Amino acid sequence: MGPTFNGRAAGGILVGLAIVAALFALDTLVQGPPLPTRLQDGLTLSISVLIESLPFVVLGVMLSIVVQVWVPPGAIERWMPRAGWARRLTLSLLGIIVPVCECGNVPFARGLMMRGFSVAETLTFLVAAPIVSPIVIISTYQAFGFSDGILIARILGGFVIANLIGWLYARHPNPDQLLTERFRATCEIVEHEEGGKWRRSAAQFFIELRAVMPALIIGSALAGAVQVLVPRQALLAIGSNPVLSIVAMIALAMIVSICSNVDAFFALSFASTFTPGAITAFLIVGPLVDVKMLALLRTTFTTRVLVGMVVTVVLSAFAIGIGVNLLA
Repeated sequence: MGPTFNGRAAGGILVGLAIVAALFALDTLVQGPPLPTRLQDGLTLSISVLIESLPFVVLGVMLSIVVQVWVPPGAIERWMPRAGWARRLTLSLLGIIVPVCECGNVPFARGLMMRGFSVAETLTFLVAAPIVSPIVIISTYQAFGFSDGILIARILGGFVIANLIGWLYARHPNPDQLLTERFRATCEIVEHEEGGKWRRSAAQFFIELRAVMPALIIGSALAGAVQVLVPRQALLAIGSNPVLSIVAMIALAMIVSICSNVDAFFALSFASTFTPGAITAFLIVGPLVDVKMLALLRTTFTTRVLVGMVVTVVLSAFAIGIGVNLLA
């Protein structure tokens, strides 16, 4: 445990020093607010992302405990189709009745896997849930209505991408290799946990928080730091280009790490300068692979899985954005 901890600590220190060095370099190369102002802005942004996400993470942990401890064995599985594609299709719609944002979905998905659901099935749920959530659908409708097909493209796009990712990882010959060693060890601990339901619930609550909170804090810090380092003026300058605008909004979606329940109103502020396809791509990519979400997913899935997810989501969102621009 000692060497592993020391290695992680050293890695964290190096990342911190790299961020500070980058900020100093930016201060000397780019004209703008002084360095202390940008550091304060980055800290404020990081804290806001953390505060916005924390209630949903706690709710997701509680739902995870309900699934693992309180729902009787076989109760969920009994209602699931037997065919793999049909199970994934069903799970991709589970977000309709579990209206938790993307942060809370991660501990809930961990609970599904501890219960016996496959990696591919869980990934399908994870990708689809933040977009098919009724709260997200309502907020997107309030922001855009049915104009330019943004709402429909977001819902259908997220649903299709989720099932595509589920299908791709369902073909993996050894699904256990897609999971981190730490998560597999957690599954072993939970499986052999003794005592009554309340004791198991309390133990699982702390196990899950201990697993996801460091990742949430790191992800929030990265989101704040990147927003300080990347000049938004550069993104806005290419907003009218039908192709570059999509690339810019995809990059922005991965940076700002806004909760999917409210990201439509943030995107609305760009609607006058960016193309409808770019707005759609932003609304698809953000809930799935922003830096905060990737940090949370890393607690459970290997880096190779995350790279595959990012590539699939970004390319699919880009294609959907191009299609929306052509039809708008």
